[in-house]
Amino acid sequence: MSSRYSFVTLALLDAANDKDSEVQEQVRKSMLTLGKQQPDRVLAMCQDYLLKHPKLVVSHRVVILQTIELIASCRIDDICSTRIKSIISLASDEMTRSKEVIPDWQQAASNILVAVGNKHINDIMEEILTKFQPGVLPHFFVVQTLANLSISNVYGMVPFLNAILGTMLPMLSMAKQDNMKWVFSSALCHFSDSILEYLANLDKAPDPTVRKDTFSSEIYAAFDILFSNWLQSRESKLRLTVAEAVGSMCHLMASDKLEEQIPKLIPAILSLYKKNNEHYVISKSLCQVLDASVNMGSRVLETQLDSLLFALHQQVYITKENAFCKFSHTHVANSFPDRLVMFVLQKLENSNERSRMGSLAVLRHLINSTTSTMETKKLLILASIRQPMADHSNKVKKRVVQVISAMAHHGYLELEGGELLVRFIVQHCALPDTYQRPTDPEEVTNEALRAMCDSTLHLLTTTVGRLADVLWPKLLYYLTPAQYSNATTPLCKSLIVLGNKKKNNQEKASSYTMSNLCPGLCPWFQVNAAFPFNSRGHGAPSLSVLEVLSTNIHPKTEILWEKEIPPLFFLYRCIGVTLQQCFNKEVVKKQLQEILLTARHNDAVEREGVAMGIGLCANSHLEGTLAKLDEFGKSDAFKKSPSIFNLLKDRNDVEVEKVKSTLILCYGQVALNAPPETILHRIDQDILRCISKHFNTKDLTMKLSLIQSVGLIGIAISECVKKQGYIFSRKQELINVMLDFIKAEPADSLRTPVRHLVMTTCANLIITAAKFLLQCQHSLASLDVETGTLCLSFLLFTVQNMVSFHNLGALLGRLSPRCSDPHPAVRAAAVDCIYTLLYIQLRYEGFSLDYKDEGVDGLLPLKDRLQNPDHSILYKTCSDLTKVMSKRLPQQQLTTLVFMLFEGLVDSQTNCCRASSVILNTLLKNRGGGMQELVTHILTFINLTQHLAVGQTVLILASQHLQTVINTLVNQPLPYDSWTSEMWMALGADPIVANQIIEMVMEKLVVMAPYVDKKESMIRGGTTKVATNQPLAMTCGLKELLLNGQSQEPAVSLFPQLFSCLTVRLGASVGVSAPRDSNTKHTAAVHVAGWASRCNLGFWSADALRILLARAQLDEVMKRLDEDNAWDAMREPNTHITGVTLLARAMAKHAGPRLPAIVECLCPSLNNIYECQRITVTAFFSELLNHHVVTELMLIDVLMNNMMERISDPCCTVRMLAVRGLGNIAVGSPEKVHRSSHTVLRKLITLEAMSGLSKVLLYLDKKNVHLLVVYIFMKIKPFLESENDEIRCASIHLMGNLSKFGSGEPVFKDQIHNVLVSLLLHLVDPNPHVVKACKYAMRVCAPVVGSEQITTMFQNHLHDDKSLHYGEFINDLTKYLIQDFPGMLNFYHISVIQFFKSNWPEVRAGAAMFIGMTATQLTSRKSLNVKNHFATAVSPAILT
Repeated sequence: MSSRYSFVTLALLDAANDKDSEVQEQVRKSMLTLGKQQPDRVLAMCQDYLLKHPKLVVSHRVVILQTIELIASCRIDDICSTRIKSIISLASDEMTRSKEVIPDWQQAASNILVAVGNKHINDIMEEILTKFQPGVLPHFFVVQTLANLSISNVYGMVPFLNAILGTMLPMLSMAKQDNMKWVFSSALCHFSDSILEYLANLDKAPDPTVRKDTFSSEIYAAFDILFSNWLQSRESKLRLTVAEAVGSMCHLMASDKLEEQIPKLIPAILSLYKKNNEHYVISKSLCQVLDASVNMGSRVLETQLDSLLFALHQQVYITKENAFCKFSHTHVANSFPDRLVMFVLQKLENSNERSRMGSLAVLRHLINSTTSTMETKKLLILASIRQPMADHSNKVKKRVVQVISAMAHHGYLELEGGELLVRFIVQHCALPDTYQRPTDPEEVTNEALRAMCDSTLHLLTTTVGRLADVLWPKLLYYLTPAQYSNATTPLCKSLIVLGNKKKNNQEKASSYTMSNLCPGLCPWFQVNAAFPFNSRGHGAPSLSVLEVLSTNIHPKTEILWEKEIPPLFFLYRCIGVTLQQCFNKEVVKKQLQEILLTARHNDAVEREGVAMGIGLCANSHLEGTLAKLDEFGKSDAFKKSPSIFNLLKDRNDVEVEKVKSTLILCYGQVALNAPPETILHRIDQDILRCISKHFNTKDLTMKLSLIQSVGLIGIAISECVKKQGYIFSRKQELINVMLDFIKAEPADSLRTPVRHLVMTTCANLIITAAKFLLQCQHSLASLDVETGTLCLSFLLFTVQNMVSFHNLGALLGRLSPRCSDPHPAVRAAAVDCIYTLLYIQLRYEGFSLDYKDEGVDGLLPLKDRLQNPDHSILYKTCSDLTKVMSKRLPQQQLTTLVFMLFEGLVDSQTNCCRASSVILNTLLKNRGGGMQELVTHILTFINLTQHLAVGQTVLILASQHLQTVINTLVNQPLPYDSWTSEMWMALGADPIVANQIIEMVMEKLVVMAPYVDKKESMIRGGTTKVATNQPLAMTCGLKELLLNGQSQEPAVSLFPQLFSCLTVRLGASVGVSAPRDSNTKHTAAVHVAGWASRCNLGFWSADALRILLARAQLDEVMKRLDEDNAWDAMREPNTHITGVTLLARAMAKHAGPRLPAIVECLCPSLNNIYECQRITVTAFFSELLNHHVVTELMLIDVLMNNMMERISDPCCTVRMLAVRGLGNIAVGSPEKVHRSSHTVLRKLITLEAMSGLSKVLLYLDKKNVHLLVVYIFMKIKPFLESENDEIRCASIHLMGNLSKFGSGEPVFKDQIHNVLVSLLLHLVDPNPHVVKACKYAMRVCAPVVGSEQITTMFQNHLHDDKSLHYGEFINDLTKYLIQDFPGMLNFYHISVIQFFKSNWPEVRAGAAMFIGMTATQLTSRKSLNVKNHFATAVSPAILT
């Protein structure tokens, strides 16, 4: 057995020399199988084979070495130590035998060492370090093996790395060949990664004492060589490997070294993008550098931000999906969120497709990965995403959909404006099919984009639970409009999921919503069910939604859906199809009779089923079906007599109108399903003749059946005329009947079933004419050119003979958007029609038939350009066409054309919508100057249209009629809806217009009253501040305007004025109620958070101010304000002053150069009649005085003078802030205190005065104060007994500060004795701060008292941090008072008696103790008179 085993192994080793790679692979597998059974033996044979055959070809040796690696990898634990060492020696020898690099051979040997090193690292290192000696350049694969070992066995290799690095560093300068530089760079990269992994998992490491600084010096030395020398190599592969290594090494460098290198390192890595096609490695390296820089809190990283953001953004849209680029953005976002977000949002405004796609990719990543950072920027992102939403590129739209999906998962769709994102998804679920095959493989077709939107809508419905209340019942409103018809299927699927969730949670849709929706939806669902395969198969989903809504329609319908409806449609369809295949006419006639007589005509579903079955039967039996329907129509079933009971058996409750409704529906289904070649001539003769007699009905059921049936007839005709010519003579009659139905509907309700069905039916009727005209147009390009030309000429000749051409504007408005229709033939036909219509107009103007107009003739060459499907070319052509139209169109037709183009903005074809926008804008540019009286109507229509692409239209109108546009927008209801906000935002796109608007708004806000005082009620008699509409509206508009990134230029140029205006406006908004609607007498609508709260109207001013700071790129100011929650503070009445103080502080620290202009603009507001505005400005100025920057900017005098003027302000808050500001001078400009001491001292009183004066006294000389000491003492003495703890504390503290100015002055000594009793008694004050102030004052005043014993006692016992035994202290003190100041005793006693009525029991107890102790000490004869006097004085007080 043993010999056989050896024989087989030897045979396999010989076979390993086969040239076929498959044979070599099989040899390896077989050897591995043997090796798993007897690893030592097989390995020994492999080793012996290699030693006995030293001249084997390389490929043969490689297979054997690979076999050794495989066995060692899987059975390493079963191999004896002796064999391990011999294998290590063999592999080492095989790897280094040839000095030349032979990759396959040496790599195979290296792999053996790596495999064994996973278990026996010490043995491996013992062997390999013998070939890694100092001063000798090692073999290429020795370095490679060390690198691979560091990755495969992290915990085993890291302890060796410090020594390895020490040996390797001198070798780096010895490496001259690129391959050695490459392997050293690769090894350093692997070593760094290994060390980082080790440090990240120290809890699992064998030596947890290892630290990063163990390797820092060696890593930095290696970094210096790689970065300074090797990174500049001409060899691309080497540059990339060095870049990768540099990125990994950054994490291990000392912080100061890395900080020093960042200004050179980042530009160097960025420059590699231009030199290399492989960007992945560069992005990885850059990401690692940023990660290391951010982790160590780099200060210089911000200096590289601009170039970094630009390069990263470029990479995102060049390399499409680069994970490391996204991670780099994450690092930047975590450190500089405001800068990054503003950069990305500004890039979104760039119309370049690739740039916009890249920006959207970054935005999506930021939304997903930096949730907390993006929280405060949600509204800004919501506003900015609107621009790419209007992009006509499907590639951009695809990215927008991805961003919306991310936003939905992070709470954006619940915010104001989120409904626009939902609408965008729904709009693109309704995209039509693409008729051209894309030439670009990366092109996103309508089908692909639509499928993506379908999936996204389903995803949002099923995975984002909190969106249920946003989507339900909102999605229901998108079901009925025609432009969303192609989105019916995905909408219904989402509604089914949402509805079932509501059912499972036992929730009901609001009664208001369902009562408004259900009447219009029910017939709509029924129509869909009648044509189940239209609009991407909307039949089944429509019925499923109807089932979900059944309980909302009526509680009893649930049972109907469960038991009766499911088999109903199927049953009648089966009957109809069965009768189609039946050739026995009598059987067919009998069955039709049975169906009509036995049907439950009261049931709407059954009426539909009967009509469907009979219609299907007519496909094979048209004559018999029409005859049976005619016979049934003449039967007694339609007579209001008792005989109906005999005919319809037990159907006593059946009404004649319901039976007629069934018959009418049957005729419609017959028209739809009958053979096209036979039905057309029967429509007038039989079908319309039978149903037209019911056109005057008032019954709703019959009316709906008539409308539905006429619609089916229209569809039938439109299908037939594709194959045969047919003029539908009664089309206009039917349209008039439909219009009469609409006129009969109540005017106060738009959502009625009749209105919706009529609109659908009219569309079907118009299609017949449109297709006929289109057929004529197509014939122009076909073989039958003569016939087509005659048809078109005949139609236009009819128009030419009209009395007046009053429809020119309407016709051009309908036709011109078709110049970008998806069908090339339609585009060409539209130009032909416009050409002819303009010549007709020339005829009306008096020109002859043969007159040629150069401008109009120039339209015909445009048809060639319209053959190009490129959107940009199509829209440019539409613009050129409009220039011709605008020159030839009479002024009286202009209005009609404009409003017709507005209707085109909601065209079902996206291309035509965009074309309508282009045409409208071009027309307004050329003729808008004479349309001032229409501006208000146009803006109102824009608001009603609610189309994403009208921003440019508003901007054009504003450039021509700015005052009218602003007046119209300001008068829109508050709060602004999303479309009014969109119009304001659009005005910021033109810097010149934006500049004019900002100046106009600021001028108005200065002169208009911000609020009015109104009585709360007749009973209470109080007043409340109610905001005035126009200033509030202008503030809201200004905020929206500033959201547009293009407004940055005017915002920066007018920054001081705008900052001042918004700050003052903020002061006037705090604590003010929202204006009331005069019609409802209730506070305005509250869909904006905080709108109705009487204290939160400051939201708009604060938000506008915040956006202004972002536009001015004051990132540090915004960061500080966000950290301090200053915005919330500014909006609330109780914290407004604090918020403004924080604002001023941030501006002083981070925006100093802007302050002079701001102060100049704010000064006039200090004299404003509204005290709230004076408070805001005074608070702002007061804080500025706390910072030295105002001295550097030479603002100190202006600010100080303003504060002194405000001291006499009628508002106490303003006075308080003014005093605070004067006190702040001591901190912000102490040198100013000396020069203005007399002026300042006379102003500082009360709490703020005393606190401020205490600060000032620290910087004054005695000569400036000593004359005023007594005056100040007298002023502050009353406050020693103030009930306010802070005032009491401040007055005592100030008294202590005055002591240094009164030493040696007899008058000051008297003043100290006057208040000594008060200070002694307040040592037991209930407020600890007052006690502390008393101790301080008595310590510093002690030298002035005039007693060395008392001075020593005060300074020894009255320490802030030590407790005081009050009884012993008073006992000792009274001895010294009697001894040193006997003449003052009566004064002391009189003073003490006054404190018996103190508000604080502690002070009253202290007073009693003082008297008791004094009486005890007065025992000598010398004191008898005083004692008697004391008793006489005290007794009445005690009795009292």
